[in-house]
Amino acid sequence: MIKKKIPRHILSAGLVVLPFITALICIGFGRYSLSLPDTVRILLYGINSGKVSAVEKSVIFSVRLPRIILAAGVGAGLSCAGAAFQGLFSNPLATPDTLGVASGASFGAVLALLFHGNLITVQVLALFFGLLSCAITYNIGKLHGRSSIIMVVLGGMVVSALFQACVSLVKYTADPENELPSITYWLMGSMSGAGYNTLLLGLPFIFLGTMIIYALRWRLNILSLNEDEAHSMGMNLQIMRLTVIVASSLITASAVSMCGSIGWVGLLVPHMARMLMGSNNRTVIPVSISLGATFVLIIDTFARSATAAEIPISILTAVIGAPFFIILLKKTGGVWT
Repeated sequence: MIKKKIPRHILSAGLVVLPFITALICIGFGRYSLSLPDTVRILLYGINSGKVSAVEKSVIFSVRLPRIILAAGVGAGLSCAGAAFQGLFSNPLATPDTLGVASGASFGAVLALLFHGNLITVQVLALFFGLLSCAITYNIGKLHGRSSIIMVVLGGMVVSALFQACVSLVKYTADPENELPSITYWLMGSMSGAGYNTLLLGLPFIFLGTMIIYALRWRLNILSLNEDEAHSMGMNLQIMRLTVIVASSLITASAVSMCGSIGWVGLLVPHMARMLMGSNNRTVIPVSISLGATFVLIIDTFARSATAAEIPISILTAVIGAPFFIILLKKTGGVWT
């Protein structure tokens, strides 16, 4: 409906600038609120200007800016990975955790928290176990030297269940007074640990994975065809599937390693993109990136500003995402094209 009213090129241009405008507005929200002109002034003059107070420098550059960058990067990456998996598996319910990557990354993180590791240790172990779970899943899905989509998906379910059981085991053995609360809070997702060191370690993987999927977005239309049709068009299915899986797993593992498990983003946002632009992955992928960044920016701003105590992001994404997805299903009749 929207694409009939608004020219496609205008809508595309608006979606490009939407995350930047949203970030500029969201950075002023919080206990120390700033107007939009003040936010622009602080960002333009920078940290070395005498026209910016010490409090303003600290609030913007030390606290909120890393968090804004993290929220935008995670939202864009998870949405991109979700759209890629939905196209790759031709399944509207595919999510970034289809191959068990998020569960593996969560296990690595809670293992680090159990042994009182710092944020960098948590991030490294989460990234390692996330990629390890992807490797296990892909090897399970190989039959006679070739990967099978059905076997990969089933292997992902098994690996996800295995690592979720390992997470439950770690929670069971954790100290209920000191370790268990931090593990439980981390698993619910939060951007509160955002810092420039965290971003330097995790954001490049999200950027790399997103750029790979973006560059191959038109090939996802071919990957959704049956194998005979794809081969007739000169597509090397094994290499392309592995490339998309690795890129999406890099994004998911890195996102989970930085801010915990955040659900619904990779499922809901790609559907919103298809409602706006149709089912062509050449447009679905970039629109998902834009809408995903915007969605998580808004959710995170609400999480840190709505109450005195920060609300875990996964709770908000579920509370908002589930009803919206029900409305979306009612509107489309459950048909995915």
